[in-house]
Amino acid sequence: MVWEKAQETLILSVNGYILFDDTVLDKNFSRQIQGVRSQYSGNEHKVIRGLGLVSCVYYNPELERYWVIDFRLYDPAGDGKTKLDHMHDMLALLEHRKVLFGTVLMDTWYATTKMMLTIADMGKTYYCPIKANRQVDDSNGKSPYKAASELTWTKEEQEKGKTVKLKKFPQDTKLKLFRVVLSTEKTELIVSNGLSIESTEHAQEESAIRWHIEQYHREIKNLTGVDECQCRIQRSQRNNICCALRVWLCLNEVACKTKQTIYQVKYGMLDAYMRQQLRAPSVAFC
Repeated sequence: MVWEKAQETLILSVNGYILFDDTVLDKNFSRQIQGVRSQYSGNEHKVIRGLGLVSCVYYNPELERYWVIDFRLYDPAGDGKTKLDHMHDMLALLEHRKVLFGTVLMDTWYATTKMMLTIADMGKTYYCPIKANRQVDDSNGKSPYKAASELTWTKEEQEKGKTVKLKKFPQDTKLKLFRVVLSTEKTELIVSNGLSIESTEHAQEESAIRWHIEQYHREIKNLTGVDECQCRIQRSQRNNICCALRVWLCLNEVACKTKQTIYQVKYGMLDAYMRQQLRAPSVAFC
């Protein structure tokens, strides 16, 4: 149903991006809702009880717009699937639906060997951050693997990245690793199968597009009530999420047409209603 609604306004591009990430719908005070489990929330920066929502968002770089096109509930006790399984299922469905895109962006959690090889086999480019302890080799087999954080970087490699091999990858698979300095105390390591990329700045800009899915998660929580349903049956929870995402797609389209933010669209409707009621109340009180 979300895909059917998204198709009404979705504009595809061969240069499109597919963004994957997950968020937790807060049910911290629930003890009876099916599917609720303890899991880490990046928003709360701690473990809370909630429903895990794995999202697939499409981004069109020419229009600088994004749409939610698929989602899954993370419920390993119910269906035995991991978040990676859900991502794999949604990727396969994209091919079946003939969705045009060229790049996949994902978080560290999804940057597994199997997932990166799957995306490469599809003929797509990926950018993803890796953990500091990920085992890499930048010596072309002359030295043993070492943690990515232990690599040394020349000035040229800092600007253009370096060719490396990740542990457990096929012997002939080379990747490009970029070291992005975010602050004096924080750096990010971004890996990509785009060997022709010759700029760390370019890799950083590509990876930063993933921020749109974080923005989307914030918007559905603030504007659609996606995490406010208290029904105990998981089917009811799924129905509420589906309806909330369809509402977001409607708000997103109106925001584009009226050249407003999605927040202005939502709260503007309430403002107009309040002004109308103050001028001519629909209910008269004695």
